[in-house]
Amino acid sequence: MPARAPAPFDLDSLNDALPQIFDQAQSTAASHQKNFVALYKLHSHAAAITQPVDNGKSLKLTGERAFEDLFHDMIIRVLPLKKGTTVADRIVKFTAGYTKFITDKNLEERTKNKLPEDDETTSERFLSHFVKFLLKGCTAKDKVVRFRVIQCIADTISHLGEIDEDLYTDLRATLLARLNDKEPTVRTQAVIALSKLSYSEDPSELAQGEPSILDTILDAMAYDTSPDVRRAALLNIPPNPQTLPALLARTRDVDASIRKLVYTSVLEKYCLPKDRTPAAASTVGFTHPRALSIAQRELIVRNGLGDREEPVKAAACKLLGAWVDVVRSDAAKKEDGVKSEGVIEDMIAFLKLFDLTEDTIAEDALSAVLENRVDIYQHIEFEEDYWTSITPERAFLARVFIDKCIAKDDTHKIDTTLPVVTALAFRIQDAYNALVAHVEEDAARALTMLSHDEDERARREEARLDQEFAIGEMLRLALNLDYGDEIGRRKMFQLVRGMLSQDVLPEALLARCLDVLRVLSPSERDLIRVVVEVVHELRDPADPAEGEAEPVKEDVDDDATEMGSPRRPLRPAQLPKPVAEMSPEEKARMDAVDLRCLSLCIGMLERVNGTFEENSTLEGILGELIIPAVKRREMALREKGLISLGLCCLIARRMALSSFQLFLSQVQTAPEVLKIRVLQIIFDILMVHEGAFLGPGSPNGEKIIEFLLQLLEAEELERVQALLVMGIAKLMLSGMVTDERVLQTLVLVFISPETASNQELRQCLSYFFPVYAYSSAANQNRMRKIFIPLYERLTKAYHEWDGEEDMVTPAQVALMFVDWTDPTRAAAAAKGLRKDAEKDPIHLDLATDIVKALFSVDYDKEDKKALCQMLGKLYLPDEVDDDKVRILKLLLSNLRSRRPPRDTAAKNALLKFDAALSKKYERQLENFSEDEFRKLEELRELFEFLDDIIPDENYDDDEPPKKGRKRRSLSVATETTTSAATSGDRSPPPSPRHGKGKAKRRRLSQSDDESDEDDARTETSRASPAPAPTRAVPKRSAAEKSKKAVSKAFQPIVISSDDDDEDDEDEEEATPVAKSTTNGSRRAPASRSSRAKQEARVDADVDDLLDGDVTRDSIMDSSEDEEADEVDNIL
Repeated sequence: MPARAPAPFDLDSLNDALPQIFDQAQSTAASHQKNFVALYKLHSHAAAITQPVDNGKSLKLTGERAFEDLFHDMIIRVLPLKKGTTVADRIVKFTAGYTKFITDKNLEERTKNKLPEDDETTSERFLSHFVKFLLKGCTAKDKVVRFRVIQCIADTISHLGEIDEDLYTDLRATLLARLNDKEPTVRTQAVIALSKLSYSEDPSELAQGEPSILDTILDAMAYDTSPDVRRAALLNIPPNPQTLPALLARTRDVDASIRKLVYTSVLEKYCLPKDRTPAAASTVGFTHPRALSIAQRELIVRNGLGDREEPVKAAACKLLGAWVDVVRSDAAKKEDGVKSEGVIEDMIAFLKLFDLTEDTIAEDALSAVLENRVDIYQHIEFEEDYWTSITPERAFLARVFIDKCIAKDDTHKIDTTLPVVTALAFRIQDAYNALVAHVEEDAARALTMLSHDEDERARREEARLDQEFAIGEMLRLALNLDYGDEIGRRKMFQLVRGMLSQDVLPEALLARCLDVLRVLSPSERDLIRVVVEVVHELRDPADPAEGEAEPVKEDVDDDATEMGSPRRPLRPAQLPKPVAEMSPEEKARMDAVDLRCLSLCIGMLERVNGTFEENSTLEGILGELIIPAVKRREMALREKGLISLGLCCLIARRMALSSFQLFLSQVQTAPEVLKIRVLQIIFDILMVHEGAFLGPGSPNGEKIIEFLLQLLEAEELERVQALLVMGIAKLMLSGMVTDERVLQTLVLVFISPETASNQELRQCLSYFFPVYAYSSAANQNRMRKIFIPLYERLTKAYHEWDGEEDMVTPAQVALMFVDWTDPTRAAAAAKGLRKDAEKDPIHLDLATDIVKALFSVDYDKEDKKALCQMLGKLYLPDEVDDDKVRILKLLLSNLRSRRPPRDTAAKNALLKFDAALSKKYERQLENFSEDEFRKLEELRELFEFLDDIIPDENYDDDEPPKKGRKRRSLSVATETTTSAATSGDRSPPPSPRHGKGKAKRRRLSQSDDESDEDDARTETSRASPAPAPTRAVPKRSAAEKSKKAVSKAFQPIVISSDDDDEDDEDEEEATPVAKSTTNGSRRAPASRSSRAKQEARVDADVDDLLDGDVTRDSIMDSSEDEEADEVDNIL
């Protein structure tokens, strides 16, 4: 019986079959493959149904059109479903899978039937129509529809195969436009789709100036505000060497999860190629450590191990462990016989990836590996042959490993790995002898002109640096040795002392030798004695005819020091050869020896904690070496001499008092490098000898602060500015300086547009202000007190500023102070150390200050709006004094009735704050009466202030007339220059100048009578607002203020000893100084000859300060005539 022919396919059956397939697909993803086949079968049957048109000349694809319409209808039902809906996600996944399925079938059909490329198949037509259908929804108003449409495109775009050129152009343009969508979810899917589309783009076909898809994705990865978009770009961007720099830049992303993904999903994932075969074992991925540059490897380690988030650190440590495993080739690992040898070779190869001399990156990386890879830590053993050929990597590995064992208190590992003292001493001696031979050979080659080859010279220089580094690491290792063996201790001591006594010892090894010498010395006095002996040997070498010192006898110890080293034989003192009689070679030799001796003294003084009086041996070095070096005009010698003198002052209080004026005089005339050193010395002295200079009873604290602020204003060099700010910030953070005008100056410098380019200064202050404010309630209250005066000055400067740099708005500054004065944030930062912070009424006091300031007519609408909006962000404590609440309520009521803000936003903010205050403190305000408050004597000043307010209905409509837009830059003006900041003068905020003039200041030193009167006036001005001055300081533009005015107005700061009697206080006042100019006239520029004479006078004055035979507590202990001469010389 013949087989029955199948019934013809009915298109109406699609209406039932297709929804059934999609219903199964949305239920579970396990049925997707089965439904792919069923859907493709329906698709093929429908495509077979056609309709002839034009008398059979062409066919109408009726079945295909019906299938596509029904398929699109199924997709439309999914588009309105929000993100996270499971059934919608399954349908999108099913759609993407079906496009891949029919693309594969289409390829099989073309291969089987050998169809020409021009013929369009059913699958290709379906995909083309499907993409065009999706593109219509990319501009839908509903954000959910846009998200689902772009999601479908992103999932199907990699399976489209070949598409029409016009369709590709439309698809590319649409996706690029969606990168600017306001919804992050849409931008995320657009990034995913474009990442897949970028593989098929040819940059050479783009128009000139048109950005490629890859460049657009890189911009989104760097600058998009949504972490999800940046994460999608990071995970989907084509990974190759061209995109590696942009990927590494994400190690500094603000989102911790993105930083972690860089290490786990990029750097570790692509370390080795995915399709790596045994035949291609030597191939590496583009993130393999050997494929990266040294700078890139150091960037990865620095950012990863230095991250504040522990998951990011863990990911970086895991990556470094993977580097250890892959850094050596498989062939090299097979040659290792013993496990420990292989581990050590792996670690040495790992260390070769880094520059060991650059920072502590290599040490941090090695420590991370030893901490997280226990298998490596357990298998490291240093056998005897390990020390036979010491390389920089081997010495570095041994030193870091032993430091790690000591940190872990692993006594077993320490005992098995630490070398014997005598053996290590001989190793160091051999390495040092090789270094000396290398240096002598280089000197001989230079004399004989044998090293003309630059490559050869560079190679020998690198070899010398490697030898120095290896010796330095072994000396650092020697610090941890057990010196219970007297023979080994004597050997190590003789070796280190001998190395120090040779001028061929590199400068970099001086500190290492001194560290070992300090460990070997029983006390600081012995250390100082040995260094002083070495200095004398270097400056006065023994005559070669005298021979070497005799060895020490065991039964006689009169000629031996406490350290067991031979004393120098006593010889009659020889007068040094006058400098005028020396040849240029002898002078250069003497200067080189002095520099070496000064370096030794600096290293020794840095390691001494005792006082100067306890070590009388230092007096000889001070008079013979340090003070003459300070007098020298050569910059190198003077710098080291000043550093040595500063270190001596840190351990000698009387010397600090007598030398402080010397350092102050050096700051004003020194070049940048020397100025930085001297400022560091000044701040160190102030920090160490707090009571002598900035203590409560010190008469000079005010003058020192004045000098530092004036110096900050006059300074133009950014590095010096940053150092000054850092030093002043440390003084304030330690509580040594509590002056509010100093704090106000720092805030103004921080927000000044002229310091925008000084990143070191900005970073220091951005860290300082939160730490300072949150450290104590007193500091927060101090921040509160400076806000209103600072805000007044800032608003005026902001409206007059017309510079190129953008200035911080007053509203932004207000938000900063809200944050800095928030007691709850301070409690969170203190981590429980600050008790009852939630009861602190500081924000209530700040609100009172703000409301009082709102009565002023000097603010414009925007400034008042910022203050009113600031009120709504303040923290109101639950428990507070009733009087404070009632005073604030009284001020608010009077403000709303007498001086209400005209701006709608400001008025609403004020009403909202008033309502919140009334609601929160309803009990305290229940029986509030203004008449009863007026009877209180302590509130008399408050009501006088309110009664003086004259209601003016139109005062805010007509804004006060503004002056011409002058360019008024911010200057670090202090309260001593004009009236106090809290008075009515609202001069522009201060900041350091960059090539701009400086404002004149009044004298610091006056006659005794004038000084007393001024002191009284100053105290009065601080206690209450000053009356209008009868003599106003003339305002000057920035162009009129010259730098000479600052130096001309500056007077020397007199640092007196606190040991002086109180009866001599009048004699210790500053010397009267006559005014150099009258009525604003300017001094003519000094000629070169006069400038030279001035420098000569300064040098002569320095000589007088340093050559005094009489030991003084203060350099100002001389008579009044001598003081006047000294001041004139310094100026």
